[in-house]
Amino acid sequence: MVTALALGAALAYGAADFLGGAVARRSTALRAVALCVPTGLTVVLVAALLIGGSPSGTAMLWGLGAGLAGGTGLLVFYRALARGPMSVTAPVSALFAAVLPVAVGVLRGDRLSGGVLVGVALCLIAIALVSMESDPADAQAAPDAVASVPVTVAAAAGQVHAGDRFGHGTVLQAQTDPVAPVRPRGKRWSPGLGGRPWRLLDNGPVMAGLSGVCFGTFLILLKEAGDDTGLWPLVASRVGNLLVVGIALIATVRLSGALPGTPVSGRLLIGLALLSGALDASANALYFVAAQQGVLSLAAVLSSLYPAVTVLLARIVYSERLRAVQRVGLVMAAAGVILVTAG
Repeated sequence: MVTALALGAALAYGAADFLGGAVARRSTALRAVALCVPTGLTVVLVAALLIGGSPSGTAMLWGLGAGLAGGTGLLVFYRALARGPMSVTAPVSALFAAVLPVAVGVLRGDRLSGGVLVGVALCLIAIALVSMESDPADAQAAPDAVASVPVTVAAAAGQVHAGDRFGHGTVLQAQTDPVAPVRPRGKRWSPGLGGRPWRLLDNGPVMAGLSGVCFGTFLILLKEAGDDTGLWPLVASRVGNLLVVGIALIATVRLSGALPGTPVSGRLLIGLALLSGALDASANALYFVAAQQGVLSLAAVLSSLYPAVTVLLARIVYSERLRAVQRVGLVMAAAGVILVTAG
Protein backbone atom coordinates (compact mmCIF):
# COMPACT_ATOMS: atom_id res chain seq x y z
CA MET A 1 0.00 0.00 0.00
CA VAL A 2 2.80 2.40 0.90
CA THR A 3 4.58 1.67 -2.38
CA ALA A 4 1.40 2.31 -4.38
CA LEU A 5 0.73 5.59 -2.56
CA ALA A 6 4.30 6.84 -2.99
CA LEU A 7 4.38 5.91 -6.68
CA GLY A 8 1.00 7.58 -7.09
CA ALA A 9 2.54 10.71 -5.58
CA ALA A 10 5.40 10.48 -8.08
CA LEU A 11 2.94 10.20 -10.97
CA ALA A 12 0.95 13.19 -9.75
CA TYR A 13 4.09 15.26 -9.09
CA GLY A 14 5.43 14.42 -12.54
CA ALA A 15 2.16 15.33 -14.27
CA ALA A 16 1.93 18.55 -12.26
CA ASP A 17 5.49 19.43 -13.28
CA PHE A 18 4.73 18.78 -16.92
CA LEU A 19 1.59 20.94 -16.94
CA GLY A 20 3.31 23.67 -14.95
CA GLY A 21 6.15 23.62 -17.44
CA ALA A 22 3.68 24.08 -20.29
CA VAL A 23 2.29 27.16 -18.53
CA ALA A 24 5.75 28.54 -17.74
CA ARG A 25 6.79 28.25 -21.39
CA ARG A 26 4.19 30.86 -22.25
CA SER A 27 4.59 33.03 -19.17
CA THR A 28 7.12 32.81 -16.34
CA ALA A 29 7.66 30.23 -13.65
CA LEU A 30 6.86 32.71 -10.87
CA ARG A 31 3.57 33.71 -12.48
CA ALA A 32 2.67 30.04 -12.88
CA VAL A 33 3.54 29.30 -9.26
CA ALA A 34 1.49 32.28 -8.10
CA LEU A 35 -1.57 30.72 -9.74
CA CYS A 36 -0.90 27.09 -8.80
CA VAL A 37 -0.18 27.56 -5.08
CA PRO A 38 -3.57 29.09 -4.17
CA THR A 39 -5.25 26.35 -6.22
CA GLY A 40 -3.39 23.69 -4.28
CA LEU A 41 -4.33 25.34 -1.00
CA THR A 42 -8.00 25.32 -2.00
CA VAL A 43 -7.91 21.64 -2.97
CA VAL A 44 -6.19 20.59 0.25
CA LEU A 45 -8.51 22.72 2.38
CA VAL A 46 -11.63 21.16 0.84
CA ALA A 47 -10.17 17.66 1.25
CA ALA A 48 -9.24 18.36 4.87
CA LEU A 49 -12.77 19.55 5.64
CA LEU A 50 -14.28 16.43 4.05
CA ILE A 51 -11.90 13.98 5.73
CA GLY A 52 -11.94 15.61 9.13
CA GLY A 53 -9.34 14.99 11.80
CA SER A 54 -8.21 16.78 14.92
CA PRO A 55 -5.10 18.83 14.16
CA SER A 56 -2.96 19.82 17.09
CA GLY A 57 -0.98 23.02 17.26
CA THR A 58 2.22 20.99 17.05
CA ALA A 59 1.09 19.19 13.90
CA MET A 60 0.13 22.47 12.27
CA LEU A 61 3.53 23.92 13.11
CA TRP A 62 5.23 20.91 11.52
CA GLY A 63 3.13 21.48 8.41
CA LEU A 64 3.84 25.21 8.32
CA GLY A 65 7.55 24.53 8.71
CA ALA A 66 7.39 22.04 5.85
CA GLY A 67 5.70 24.60 3.63
CA LEU A 68 8.24 27.29 4.45
CA ALA A 69 11.09 24.86 3.74
CA GLY A 70 9.57 23.75 0.44
CA GLY A 71 8.84 27.30 -0.70
CA THR A 72 12.32 28.46 0.24
CA GLY A 73 13.80 25.51 -1.62
CA LEU A 74 11.88 26.57 -4.71
CA LEU A 75 13.34 30.09 -4.67
CA VAL A 76 16.85 28.81 -3.91
CA PHE A 77 16.50 26.41 -6.83
CA TYR A 78 15.56 29.34 -9.09
CA ARG A 79 18.77 31.01 -7.98
CA ALA A 80 20.76 27.82 -8.63
CA LEU A 81 19.43 27.67 -12.18
CA ALA A 82 20.42 31.30 -12.68
CA ARG A 83 23.97 30.64 -11.44
CA GLY A 84 24.80 27.33 -13.07
CA PRO A 85 23.88 24.89 -15.87
CA MET A 86 20.72 22.88 -15.44
CA SER A 87 22.66 19.71 -16.28
CA VAL A 88 24.40 20.14 -12.92
CA THR A 89 21.91 21.94 -10.70
CA ALA A 90 18.84 19.77 -11.39
CA PRO A 91 20.38 16.38 -10.49
CA VAL A 92 22.24 17.81 -7.49
CA SER A 93 19.02 19.24 -6.08
CA ALA A 94 17.01 16.09 -6.80
CA LEU A 95 19.64 13.85 -5.22
CA PHE A 96 19.95 15.92 -2.04
CA ALA A 97 16.16 16.06 -1.75
CA ALA A 98 15.92 12.26 -1.85
CA VAL A 99 19.06 11.34 0.11
CA LEU A 100 18.31 13.53 3.15
CA PRO A 101 15.02 11.85 4.17
CA VAL A 102 16.47 8.42 3.41
CA ALA A 103 19.44 9.14 5.68
CA VAL A 104 17.19 10.51 8.43
CA GLY A 105 14.88 7.51 8.15
CA VAL A 106 17.72 5.00 8.39
CA LEU A 107 19.30 6.83 11.33
CA ARG A 108 15.95 6.80 13.12
CA GLY A 109 15.55 3.07 12.74
CA ASP A 110 13.96 2.34 9.36
CA ARG A 111 14.66 -1.36 8.80
CA LEU A 112 15.13 -2.24 5.15
CA SER A 113 15.98 -5.64 3.73
CA GLY A 114 19.00 -6.12 1.48
CA GLY A 115 16.89 -6.17 -1.68
CA VAL A 116 15.02 -3.03 -0.67
CA LEU A 117 18.27 -1.23 0.13
CA VAL A 118 19.59 -2.06 -3.34
CA GLY A 119 16.31 -0.84 -4.83
CA VAL A 120 16.51 2.41 -2.88
CA ALA A 121 20.10 2.93 -4.05
CA LEU A 122 19.07 2.35 -7.67
CA CYS A 123 16.20 4.82 -7.28
CA LEU A 124 18.50 7.47 -5.84
CA ILE A 125 20.91 7.13 -8.76
CA ALA A 126 17.99 7.10 -11.20
CA ILE A 127 16.63 10.36 -9.78
CA ALA A 128 19.93 12.10 -10.48
CA LEU A 129 20.32 10.60 -13.97
CA VAL A 130 16.77 11.31 -15.14
CA SER A 131 17.05 14.91 -13.88
CA MET A 132 20.09 15.63 -16.04
CA GLU A 133 19.39 18.10 -18.81
CA SER A 134 21.53 19.47 -21.59
CA ASP A 135 23.07 22.89 -21.04
CA PRO A 136 20.35 25.41 -21.94
CA ALA A 137 22.99 27.59 -23.60
CA ASP A 138 23.08 24.99 -26.36
CA ALA A 139 19.30 24.90 -26.81
CA GLN A 140 17.00 26.88 -29.05
CA ALA A 141 14.12 28.63 -27.31
CA ALA A 142 11.16 30.81 -28.08
CA PRO A 143 11.65 34.43 -27.00
CA ASP A 144 9.25 34.13 -24.07
CA ALA A 145 10.39 30.72 -22.84
CA VAL A 146 11.57 30.53 -19.27
CA ALA A 147 12.76 27.88 -16.89
CA SER A 148 10.25 25.71 -15.16
CA VAL A 149 11.44 24.11 -11.99
CA PRO A 150 10.67 21.25 -9.62
CA VAL A 151 8.84 22.18 -6.48
CA THR A 152 8.04 20.73 -4.17
CA VAL A 153 7.50 20.43 -3.63
CA ALA A 154 6.91 22.27 -3.33
CA ALA A 155 6.74 22.48 -3.38
CA ALA A 156 5.27 22.89 -2.82
CA ALA A 157 7.18 21.86 -3.00
CA GLY A 158 6.33 21.93 -3.97
CA GLN A 159 8.36 21.35 -5.19
CA VAL A 160 9.20 22.40 -4.53
CA HIS A 161 9.08 20.25 -4.02
CA ALA A 162 8.92 20.77 -4.59
CA GLY A 163 6.43 21.73 -4.63
CA ASP A 164 5.24 23.18 -6.82
CA ARG A 165 7.68 21.14 -8.72
CA PHE A 166 7.49 22.49 -12.28
CA GLY A 167 8.97 20.20 -14.88
CA HIS A 168 12.38 19.80 -16.36
CA GLY A 169 12.73 20.28 -20.08
CA THR A 170 11.91 23.94 -20.59
CA VAL A 171 14.61 26.39 -21.49
CA LEU A 172 16.42 28.81 -19.21
CA GLN A 173 16.72 32.49 -19.94
CA ALA A 174 17.40 35.59 -17.90
CA GLN A 175 14.07 35.34 -16.09
CA THR A 176 15.16 32.15 -14.33
CA ASP A 177 15.79 34.07 -11.11
CA PRO A 178 12.35 35.42 -10.16
CA VAL A 179 13.62 37.96 -7.66
CA ALA A 180 16.64 39.30 -9.53
CA PRO A 181 16.30 43.05 -10.09
CA VAL A 182 17.27 44.76 -13.31
CA ARG A 183 20.95 45.60 -13.47
CA PRO A 184 21.58 49.36 -13.65
CA ARG A 185 23.32 50.38 -16.86
CA GLY A 186 26.94 51.38 -16.68
CA LYS A 187 27.42 50.10 -13.15
CA ARG A 188 29.08 47.03 -11.81
CA TRP A 189 26.39 45.50 -9.69
CA SER A 190 25.76 42.34 -7.70
CA PRO A 191 22.46 41.42 -6.05
CA GLY A 192 22.22 40.56 -2.40
CA LEU A 193 25.10 40.48 0.04
CA GLY A 194 28.54 41.25 -1.30
CA GLY A 195 30.75 39.57 1.29
CA ARG A 196 33.00 36.63 0.62
CA PRO A 197 30.79 34.06 2.43
CA TRP A 198 27.88 35.02 0.20
CA ARG A 199 30.03 34.77 -2.94
CA LEU A 200 31.10 31.27 -1.90
CA LEU A 201 27.48 30.24 -1.47
CA ASP A 202 26.15 32.01 -4.55
CA ASN A 203 27.04 29.44 -7.19
CA GLY A 204 24.96 26.87 -9.01
CA PRO A 205 25.99 23.57 -7.39
CA VAL A 206 25.99 24.96 -3.83
CA MET A 207 22.61 26.61 -4.30
CA ALA A 208 21.29 23.41 -5.87
CA GLY A 209 22.44 21.42 -2.85
CA LEU A 210 20.80 23.92 -0.49
CA SER A 211 17.54 23.73 -2.42
CA GLY A 212 17.67 19.94 -2.23
CA VAL A 213 18.15 20.15 1.54
CA CYS A 214 15.06 22.38 1.74
CA PHE A 215 13.00 19.96 -0.36
CA GLY A 216 14.21 17.01 1.73
CA THR A 217 13.35 18.91 4.90
CA PHE A 218 9.84 19.39 3.54
CA LEU A 219 9.44 15.62 3.23
CA ILE A 220 10.85 15.00 6.71
CA LEU A 221 8.71 17.61 8.47
CA LEU A 222 5.49 16.31 6.92
CA LYS A 223 6.31 12.88 8.34
CA GLU A 224 6.60 14.45 11.79
CA ALA A 225 3.08 15.88 11.67
CA GLY A 226 1.51 12.60 12.79
CA ASP A 227 -1.19 10.33 11.38
CA ASP A 228 -4.22 11.37 13.45
CA THR A 229 -4.54 14.91 12.15
CA GLY A 230 -6.27 14.33 8.82
CA LEU A 231 -4.87 16.51 6.05
CA TRP A 232 -4.68 19.67 8.15
CA PRO A 233 -0.86 19.71 8.26
CA LEU A 234 -0.96 19.95 4.46
CA VAL A 235 -3.20 22.99 4.74
CA ALA A 236 -0.62 24.60 7.01
CA SER A 237 2.08 23.55 4.54
CA ARG A 238 0.28 25.28 1.69
CA VAL A 239 -0.07 28.41 3.79
CA GLY A 240 3.70 28.32 4.23
CA ASN A 241 4.12 27.97 0.46
CA LEU A 242 1.82 30.93 -0.08
CA LEU A 243 3.80 33.09 2.35
CA VAL A 244 7.07 32.40 0.54
CA VAL A 245 5.57 32.95 -2.92
CA GLY A 246 3.94 36.16 -1.71
CA ILE A 247 7.27 37.46 -0.44
CA ALA A 248 8.88 36.58 -3.79
CA LEU A 249 6.15 38.39 -5.71
CA ILE A 250 6.44 41.51 -3.54
CA ALA A 251 10.24 41.49 -3.80
CA THR A 252 10.11 41.13 -7.58
CA VAL A 253 7.69 44.02 -8.00
CA ARG A 254 9.64 46.26 -5.61
CA LEU A 255 12.99 45.55 -7.24
CA SER A 256 12.05 45.54 -10.92
CA GLY A 257 8.84 47.56 -10.93
CA ALA A 258 6.64 44.78 -12.33
CA LEU A 259 6.44 41.05 -12.77
CA PRO A 260 8.42 39.94 -15.85
CA GLY A 261 6.90 37.92 -18.64
CA THR A 262 3.44 37.50 -20.11
CA PRO A 263 0.50 37.05 -17.71
CA VAL A 264 -1.12 33.61 -17.60
CA SER A 265 -4.23 34.12 -19.73
CA GLY A 266 -6.63 32.14 -21.89
CA ARG A 267 -8.94 29.34 -20.77
CA LEU A 268 -6.58 26.55 -21.76
CA LEU A 269 -3.52 28.02 -20.08
CA ILE A 270 -5.37 28.95 -16.91
CA GLY A 271 -6.95 25.50 -16.88
CA LEU A 272 -3.54 23.84 -17.15
CA ALA A 273 -2.21 25.97 -14.30
CA LEU A 274 -5.19 25.11 -12.08
CA LEU A 275 -4.89 21.42 -12.92
CA SER A 276 -1.18 21.53 -12.16
CA GLY A 277 -1.88 23.01 -8.73
CA ALA A 278 -4.57 20.42 -8.03
CA LEU A 279 -2.31 17.54 -9.06
CA ASP A 280 0.54 18.87 -6.95
CA ALA A 281 -1.75 19.10 -3.92
CA SER A 282 -2.97 15.56 -4.58
CA ALA A 283 0.62 14.37 -4.77
CA ASN A 284 1.35 16.01 -1.43
CA ALA A 285 -1.62 14.19 0.09
CA LEU A 286 -0.55 10.82 -1.34
CA TYR A 287 2.99 11.27 -0.03
CA PHE A 288 1.70 12.42 3.36
CA VAL A 289 -0.44 9.29 3.77
CA ALA A 290 2.38 7.05 2.51
CA ALA A 291 4.85 8.58 4.95
CA GLN A 292 2.43 8.15 7.86
CA GLN A 293 1.64 4.52 7.02
CA GLY A 294 5.16 3.39 6.18
CA VAL A 295 8.80 4.24 6.67
CA LEU A 296 10.08 7.68 5.70
CA SER A 297 12.95 6.44 3.53
CA LEU A 298 10.77 4.39 1.18
CA ALA A 299 7.97 6.95 0.89
CA ALA A 300 10.45 9.75 0.16
CA VAL A 301 12.60 7.99 -2.41
CA LEU A 302 9.68 6.51 -4.37
CA SER A 303 7.74 9.78 -4.49
CA SER A 304 10.94 11.52 -5.61
CA LEU A 305 10.94 9.51 -8.84
CA TYR A 306 8.63 12.16 -10.36
CA PRO A 307 11.27 13.46 -12.86
CA ALA A 308 10.92 10.18 -14.74
CA VAL A 309 7.22 10.87 -15.26
CA THR A 310 7.86 14.42 -16.44
CA VAL A 311 10.55 13.28 -18.86
CA LEU A 312 8.31 10.56 -20.32
CA LEU A 313 5.40 12.99 -20.76
CA ALA A 314 7.72 15.46 -22.51
CA ARG A 315 8.83 12.64 -24.80
CA ILE A 316 5.24 11.59 -25.61
CA VAL A 317 3.65 15.03 -26.01
CA TYR A 318 6.52 17.21 -27.27
CA SER A 319 8.64 14.47 -28.86
CA GLU A 320 11.59 15.68 -26.81
CA ARG A 321 14.63 13.47 -27.23
CA LEU A 322 15.78 11.48 -24.24
CA ARG A 323 19.48 11.68 -23.55
CA ALA A 324 21.31 8.38 -23.14
CA VAL A 325 21.89 9.11 -19.46
CA GLN A 326 18.15 9.66 -18.98
CA ARG A 327 17.35 6.33 -20.62
CA VAL A 328 19.74 4.63 -18.23
CA GLY A 329 18.06 6.46 -15.36
CA LEU A 330 14.60 5.26 -16.43
CA VAL A 331 15.79 1.65 -16.57
CA MET A 332 17.40 1.97 -13.15
CA ALA A 333 14.23 3.54 -11.75
CA ALA A 334 12.15 0.62 -13.02
CA ALA A 335 14.60 -1.89 -11.56
CA GLY A 336 14.65 -0.05 -8.24
CA VAL A 337 10.85 0.04 -8.00
CA ILE A 338 10.67 -3.69 -8.75
CA LEU A 339 13.18 -4.47 -5.99
CA VAL A 340 11.44 -2.22 -3.48
CA THR A 341 8.04 -3.72 -4.31
CA ALA A 342 9.34 -7.28 -4.12
CA GLY A 343 10.99 -6.56 -0.77
